[in-house]
Amino acid sequence: MALDPEVQRAVAARVRYFRDLGIFDFYRRGEPLAAAEPEPPVEVPLSVTAAVAEVAPALFENFPSFETPSMARAVPPVPVIPPSASLAPAERAGALQLIRDEIGDCTRCPLSATRNKIVFGDGDPNARLLFVGEGPGADEDAQGLPFVGRGGQLLNNMINAMGLKREEVYIANIVKCRPPQNRVPEPIEANTCTPFLLQQIGVVRPEVIVALGSTAATYLLGGAKRPLSALRGRIHEALSTKLIITYHPAFLLRDPSQKKEAWKDLQMAMKELGLKGKRAES
Repeated sequence: MALDPEVQRAVAARVRYFRDLGIFDFYRRGEPLAAAEPEPPVEVPLSVTAAVAEVAPALFENFPSFETPSMARAVPPVPVIPPSASLAPAERAGALQLIRDEIGDCTRCPLSATRNKIVFGDGDPNARLLFVGEGPGADEDAQGLPFVGRGGQLLNNMINAMGLKREEVYIANIVKCRPPQNRVPEPIEANTCTPFLLQQIGVVRPEVIVALGSTAATYLLGGAKRPLSALRGRIHEALSTKLIITYHPAFLLRDPSQKKEAWKDLQMAMKELGLKGKRAES
């Protein structure tokens, strides 16, 4: 029996809420909870890993490979650009533009059929701090810039509270096209886009990356799904830099009580960067 549209929207919102908390599995009340088989990790195709590894080898020292031939064929190699270690600060904007040019009017995954604009990234090519979200929403899809809607306004406040301006950080997403109805990106979509994100990270070379939400944390850590409660509150060593994980701004809009927890995460980033901040909470 089909659900009423209002009920469908309410259920979808509740599922997103739990996903942002890091809860992925559900079972029907009254039914025994069967032993779940472990999910295979979300991994990057070998062809993509090899290509991007030439750009920033250190990023892939512990990154998994993907062994499904059909999936590997669906994802074209990412172009090689000069290693960022050899790039002068003034050359990094140009290196990012090379990546954007190669993406072009991308049709590499199904998201291209429903998107309006590709949302590449925004900010300082030499930023010390880089934020990674899940994917563009409706406002971002319309403007072609990441985090410009209500969640983006909150992220701007968070950045300002840290003692920085938006122009001083770099912001990107796991996928560069909006998933329909803002759903979670499918593995083929994220695996297609993530290599370009890793190239962006390799060019910017931030001192700290902040993953905003479960999806960003999952792919930046190599694919294994884990609750945010098990990932927050500590610094991870990933992609040759420090990775801090916190809630997505969209989640904080749905549950403002978690802003204090998010601020604690940002304070870890501030400590690593030697920032004093402007206020205790946004």
